[in-house]
Amino acid sequence: MTQFKDRVAVVTGASQGIGKAMALDLSKNGAAVAVIDVQKDKAEELVRKITDNTGKASLYAVDVSQTDQVDRTVEDIIKEFGKVDFLINNAGITRDSLMMRMREKDWDLVLAVNLKGVFNFSKAVIRSMARNRFGRIVNISSVVGLMGNAGQSNYSASKAGVLGLTKSLAREVASRNITVNAIAPGYIQTPMTEALPESVKEKFIEIIPMKRFGKPEEIANAVRFLLSDEASYITGEVINVNGGMLM
Repeated sequence: MTQFKDRVAVVTGASQGIGKAMALDLSKNGAAVAVIDVQKDKAEELVRKITDNTGKASLYAVDVSQTDQVDRTVEDIIKEFGKVDFLINNAGITRDSLMMRMREKDWDLVLAVNLKGVFNFSKAVIRSMARNRFGRIVNISSVVGLMGNAGQSNYSASKAGVLGLTKSLAREVASRNITVNAIAPGYIQTPMTEALPESVKEKFIEIIPMKRFGKPEEIANAVRFLLSDEASYITGEVINVNGGMLM
């Protein structure tokens, strides 16, 4: 498929789960993919999978929370591929704990990766997108950024912050033909959710009307739509993909 032929996509947190599904989907649809992840072994495996299927991909091992690293990485991507058309800010971590027990360093780390990382990469690509008068940015937030979750005040705050950033940046860059939107996934089948005890999984499924976890590919489908020409007049929006968990 060639829907995104000649497009260059940057996907952060691309080595597994939702990020991996998005990177594979973009490649399948013709885009060259800059794979961003600190998990180098898994990311290298993904790049090999893409290139073995005649796609174009390169690995950039970078900590999204480190501004200098991100700036250099985006410069390198533009040198290699010539431009950045799509940015999908997906990198994220959890350090769960009730607030009364939460360590300051766990608060700071989650905010640094999940929110500052979005700021860093968005700021780094905006100038190039503005010059080209084209860009699509999709930020991966979370259902808990909208509804909260006990034991995840740091994660929830970071994902709520992503929504505010999305709407503000969308207003700033719309005149340059750059759209900025967010996806708020519910509970998706990823290595992160697979590690949950069965009793916890059952509890979550009880409050999901569709009675199942989502698949990473279902998030990739929504992202593909927001990157497509069909979504060219959509900006500053949040699409909930959660099986009806939050209505």
